[in-house]
Amino acid sequence: MGNARDDDTMPGPCPYRGPLDRPGPGVVSYPGHVKNWVEQSGLDRVEDHRRNDAWVARLWEREDALLLKMDSEGRFSTDPSGSELRLVRPHVEFNPQLHYLLGLVEGQPVFAAETLVDDSPVHTAREVGARLSAVERDLVFMARALTNWHRLEPRCPSCGGETEVLRGGVLRHCAQCGRDSWPRTDPAVIVAVVNPNDDILLAHQRGWAAGRVSLIAGFVEAGESLEQAIHREILEETDIEVAQVRYVGSQPWPFPRSLMMGFTARAVTTDITADDHELAWVQWYSRDRVRAEAAAGRLVLPGKASLAHRLIKAWLDGRITCPLPVRPVPLETVPVQPR
Repeated sequence: MGNARDDDTMPGPCPYRGPLDRPGPGVVSYPGHVKNWVEQSGLDRVEDHRRNDAWVARLWEREDALLLKMDSEGRFSTDPSGSELRLVRPHVEFNPQLHYLLGLVEGQPVFAAETLVDDSPVHTAREVGARLSAVERDLVFMARALTNWHRLEPRCPSCGGETEVLRGGVLRHCAQCGRDSWPRTDPAVIVAVVNPNDDILLAHQRGWAAGRVSLIAGFVEAGESLEQAIHREILEETDIEVAQVRYVGSQPWPFPRSLMMGFTARAVTTDITADDHELAWVQWYSRDRVRAEAAAGRLVLPGKASLAHRLIKAWLDGRITCPLPVRPVPLETVPVQPR
């Protein structure tokens, strides 16, 4: 593996497409009001009160308490359109080992539990995340992360002893060795790589449906910085070196417990050699080609709830260009549907 350069020099022309705040034509026009994850969540996780077990239990008993049921595959119930969560009133005795407090939404307590979801229709976050409101996405993402963690890691990572769920579901305590454990979040990076012709790098992973593409992404390995992971992943998967790595934004991605961090980067080399163990093919795409192939159904872009979609949309609109803008890239994100 070579060493990727991290300077701002680039031979050859690098066309600039205009002001960042002037949207260009894109594949998708978002309706209504849109929000980023940079804003404060509408979900109050009540960290200051979780130590009080009796307080958490009293929330469960409240008349306005709600429960989000989620199965082991991350499926949950919605209304027929898939745009609103179907939350239910808890009708069983509170069990702190099985019922996890997500927090308060405008003062109303919401819990989660992993159980069979028998109400239809049922969906996953991948399927309907873009249709849910911002606070409902936060509820789903937190519920998925917590239920998955409790199912997969019920024992102490130090001594193997049994653990007890505390603080409304966000901590497990081992009575045997005294260790406290919290839900783990796996950092991952995803990168919009742009070449001197202003083309974007898109890849098709083995096993995906025909035409489905996304940006280069991967997990951060032990001892790596985010930027080091970016250089390594792109070089390993495409044999392309990049420079001018810039952070754009992040997104909770509980599949099952990741935090996806988005970046832009400028390609220093452009010849592609795809890693055929993971990727079927990798290609440079112009804006015209993406629009034409997406319209014809030959290209399937990432879902609207994903950070990958927002990065590609920003590039299509001319808000990610080569040379990359110095100012932060404004992203249009998943819509908050009117009710």
